[in-house]
Amino acid sequence: MSSQDHPVSSFKDKIKSSWPYTLTVAIIGLMSLWIRTYPSDTVFLSDGSVRYTANDAWFHMRTLRVLLENYPHRMFFDPMTNYPNGSYIHFGPLFDQMMAITSLILGMGHPISHLVDTVGAYFPAVLGALTVIPVYYIGKYIGGHKTGILAAIVIAFAPGHFLLHSMIGSTDHHIAESLFSTFFMMFFMLALISAKEKKLRFEDVFNKNLKVLKEPFIYSVLAGVMYSAYQLCWPGGSLFLLIVLVYAVFQCILDNFQNESSDYLGFTGIITCLVSTILILPFVHPDMGFSLYYYSWFHVITAIGAMAGFAALSLIQRESKRKKMKTYYYPLIILGAGILGFIFIKVLSPSLYSLIINAPSTIFGIQQGGPSTIGEASSMFRIGDKIVLSEAYKYFTPTGFLASLLGIVILAANLFRKPKPQEVLLLIWCLLILFAIYGQNRFAYYYSINISILSAYLGGLLLDKVKWNELDQKFKNTVKLPEDIPKAFKFIKVQQIFAVLAIVLFLIYPVYGSAILYTKISNGTPDQWVEACDWLRSNTPDPGMNYNAVYEAPKNGEMFQYPDTAYGVMSWWDYGHYIETIGHRMPNANPFQAGIGGRRVSINETNQPGAATFFTAPSEEEASAVLEAIDPRPDKAGARYIMSDARMATVMFSAIPKWTLDTEGYEQAYWIGNQYQSIPTARYFNTMKAKLHIFDGNGLKHYRMVYETEAYQSNEVAYKQVYNYFYGGKLPEVDTGSVKIFEYVKGANITGTASPNETVKISTTILTDKGRTFEYTQSTTTDSQGRYEFTVPYSTEGPIAGQTQFDTAPSGPYVLSYGDTTKEIKVSEETVLKGEEIKV
Repeated sequence: MSSQDHPVSSFKDKIKSSWPYTLTVAIIGLMSLWIRTYPSDTVFLSDGSVRYTANDAWFHMRTLRVLLENYPHRMFFDPMTNYPNGSYIHFGPLFDQMMAITSLILGMGHPISHLVDTVGAYFPAVLGALTVIPVYYIGKYIGGHKTGILAAIVIAFAPGHFLLHSMIGSTDHHIAESLFSTFFMMFFMLALISAKEKKLRFEDVFNKNLKVLKEPFIYSVLAGVMYSAYQLCWPGGSLFLLIVLVYAVFQCILDNFQNESSDYLGFTGIITCLVSTILILPFVHPDMGFSLYYYSWFHVITAIGAMAGFAALSLIQRESKRKKMKTYYYPLIILGAGILGFIFIKVLSPSLYSLIINAPSTIFGIQQGGPSTIGEASSMFRIGDKIVLSEAYKYFTPTGFLASLLGIVILAANLFRKPKPQEVLLLIWCLLILFAIYGQNRFAYYYSINISILSAYLGGLLLDKVKWNELDQKFKNTVKLPEDIPKAFKFIKVQQIFAVLAIVLFLIYPVYGSAILYTKISNGTPDQWVEACDWLRSNTPDPGMNYNAVYEAPKNGEMFQYPDTAYGVMSWWDYGHYIETIGHRMPNANPFQAGIGGRRVSINETNQPGAATFFTAPSEEEASAVLEAIDPRPDKAGARYIMSDARMATVMFSAIPKWTLDTEGYEQAYWIGNQYQSIPTARYFNTMKAKLHIFDGNGLKHYRMVYETEAYQSNEVAYKQVYNYFYGGKLPEVDTGSVKIFEYVKGANITGTASPNETVKISTTILTDKGRTFEYTQSTTTDSQGRYEFTVPYSTEGPIAGQTQFDTAPSGPYVLSYGDTTKEIKVSEETVLKGEEIKV
């Protein structure tokens, strides 16, 4: 009898033969988890606090806590950011739901805060380690067990974005995207292989031939589930739908030229997209219309459209074969049908047509203007007009990246023989992700998956050359007990040893060595920002919002109704999540790139009010006008506090004017030493950014420093040296507070009289919370009647209850001087806040 006559025995044999590989993958997964949790002491601090590694991670923990507080209701609209508009949350719900369910189970329905923090910190590391499973199976079905094991090893240590996003404390949905998209490709690939091997036809569906349909159907359903899971982690997940659609076109054309049916592909695609449509539909927000980055009708229509596309590709092929058309007619018919489909969509819904047409450029195109300054949205291969590979080598290692390119070339060459569907799918998948990282390096964590599989594919081909499968079979036949292992070594050939050494040296060791270096990278959240936001939370008035509430989004065209006590905090968008999640205050701009203002297309546009417009404002008056314009309500400024750090004022500043499209004149080339160097110009020193941070707000009428953190070494000293040398300044050439907080106030109006055309000066010494002092001064000239007026922002009498509890203040009264006259003036906090007059 054959083994098929004894299914139980066959199953036992299958388990017995696969357990060594299962154990090996499990060990690789544990190694992957170890390296991702190695720097745990940078996340779990000695004081009991948990320090997440990036701004999006902090925000995910905010959405997680809101979800747990209101379970099962999640936050879709957040009024605590992008003040005074609020922001729709484009994060998918699944990542937070998985963490919430885990926390609820471990906490027996009532998880304590530290448990939630722990789950959130470890979650990305666990998902990263689990990714070895689908990578192993994809490698296995491309080149056998050896390729699968090698692929699992490479992805376990793959450096770059993939490792960074899956390190402990990197609580972001990106690693969930990688895991579920890879599971999607794995199950889609298994469905294709199964359906192809069983020679599935649509007649099997009509005849209910379960023997043929069962396995491909299950794999297709699982592919649909995993695609839905991927898209429910990130709405922009339509990228992988595009990948399988492009693959389907190529595969159907290849099948047609090889006189083979594509029914297996049509069946797989239809079932996958149908399941996805059903699972995504409950999460659609009809009020979002057609949107790529929010769950909208776009996601349902594209899934239905993809389902129709798979059906059409197969049915057109069947009809062309039935009518015995020439093979080259088929791609022409597909092209014509595609053009007609786009024309139909354009007539039916121009907005949907525009979104579909522009989606590829959104994903694959090079960003211009302000968006080009977003780290994850910049090209991996271009710096300016130059093509560079240094970033790819840095994130993937030189051998890993070059191995992927060689793997792509070999897969492409295989198209000229009779390639397997999984090989064609892998080729299209790798090529499109490679194009994607040309446009935006955020997709680099996807390409790490491709590199792992392609590297393993090359390694597998090398092992095939040295007849590794023969060696493997001899080992299996010889080794029955542990004492048989030494006898099996006689089968090993020299070329096999060299092949293994080459794989270790060129494919495994580089990624492992690079991964070890990544574990030594310091936590991405600056201590000084945590300190400053903690101060903000404890020493500024409560804005009157329920921090953990789920708020309804305003109706179209309406603004969210904030309480009168609400106010914004102006800073650059990078720091918005810190302000909200650590400081519990409402930033005007955030890492969703909301609240930046400026221009997007042309310098001729109106410069919209926002963070970029405020910090590049060339005068205090224009900066204040921006704050007033941000909030459309009369007598209500868009921000009460401004947070600045040394990096924003120096190395990061060049990114700010790019959002206004007015970048000229902030720096100039100057010959220093033996080379030209860019140094800041007068235009830079006149910006509000420089006035606040470089000059400590000296001379400003409505802005006062209320707190600063410790000084850290930065480029601030160099900027002050330039100002002193080129512009006759007398700034102390020292680093000051790394993060500074300023308050926007009405200011006390000090008025008096002196001789006509007399120079009048007012000054005081400001003592900061860190014990640093600096001079605050203003000067003016009296008019023809001898009148003068100053508006000063500092109170000499200290804070009052219910208002800012500032630690930085004058060390004594203001000193007013003109001619031989000096007068001391005390200013109360009420006078500063109400803008009242003090007559001298």
